[in-house]
Amino acid sequence: MSGTDSAPVLTVVPRAIHVTVTDDTLSVDLDDGRTIAVPIGWFPRLAYGTAAERANVEIASAGFGLHWPDLDEDLGVEGLLLGKRSMESRASFARWLERRRAQHQP
Repeated sequence: MSGTDSAPVLTVVPRAIHVTVTDDTLSVDLDDGRTIAVPIGWFPRLAYGTAAERANVEIASAGFGLHWPDLDEDLGVEGLLLGKRSMESRASFARWLERRRAQHQP
């Protein structure tokens, strides 16, 4: 080993051009030809969202970010490339889930 830092470094982050969310996978097509696919279980708000809520995704920040307005969820392309999962605390997610349940009660 040369003693250099082995952490991944992205010199140019590709931009998202298309997003697909199924019941179990988030797939993001990138402008460099790659597709990132990760389990939606990494992002609890996506996992708890309806198909319609997950489909309502906006490519934001000039293609470097993804935003789900119905779920108040934001993800970055760079984080997905680096394999980063949701960093939301359990307490924060529990509050979000409780607000969601209250809003959807008749």
